Amino acid sequence: MAVKFCSHCGKEIDENAVVCPYCGCQARAFEQPNIVINNTNTNTNTNTNNVGMYGRPKNKWVAFFLCMFLGFFGAHKFYEGRIGTGILYLFTLGLFGIGWLIDIIVLLFKPNPYFV
Repeated sequence: MAVKFCSHCGKEIDENAVVCPYCGCQARAFEQPNIVINNTNTNTNTNTNNVGMYGRPKNKWVAFFLCMFLGFFGAHKFYEGRIGTGILYLFTLGLFGIGWLIDIIVLLFKPNPYFV
């Protein structure tokens, strides 16, 4: 009969015992499997477009003056590439002037360049 010793009380117990019959403690801890991670990732970023991390850069002042003079028609929205919102501004005259006014104020506080 193969034996081992309890790690808690030190008494001799059966090798396959999970619980020590003398002290009642767990005699054999379940071993974790050995995990080997071989990371051989050699991929490099080959992205060459001009989009950047946050989108396309737009000039704050171009958008601001487009909004000032043609904002009721959504020219600044078309400049930003937001075609759907530009069409909405075109048919509602800048969301009845409220959206146009809000956009002027928002554009003043954006950094230059800002990303869309």
